[in-house]
Amino acid sequence: MAQVATVDERINESEMKAMDANRYATKKTIAQGMLDIALLTANASQLKYILQVGEQHQFYKLMLILISLSIVLQLLVGILFVAIGSLNINKQQDQTAAVILNDVILVVVFIISVVNVIISGFGIEYSSQPLRLIDQHAKTP
Repeated sequence: MAQVATVDERINESEMKAMDANRYATKKTIAQGMLDIALLTANASQLKYILQVGEQHQFYKLMLILISLSIVLQLLVGILFVAIGSLNINKQQDQTAAVILNDVILVVVFIISVVNVIISGFGIEYSSQPLRLIDQHAKTP
């Protein structure tokens, strides 16, 4: 009888390890989603600024396209997070789907990162054009 209890304990331990992996993956997805929300908020702020300044910004069209692209890709990643978060990695068929979705998310997040580095390179605060625009508005009665 002691051996039966040992086998049951082993089964429970392996089930707990599998559940912990699923729980870890879910928490990881939630954390990534929170970071995505922070970046989305920053991009929305940048978009608002670019739209307020208008075509007088040196890189208006480029910034508008890049910020919009970043926002669209972030929304896509958010949808993929919802999809991957609903999977149970304890099931074999869900594991395959999770690996594929995870790889797709990784590529899209890399593209988002590159786009945001470019946005920073053509940065809003580095352009002297908006500063002149603000000065013109301050002088206008």
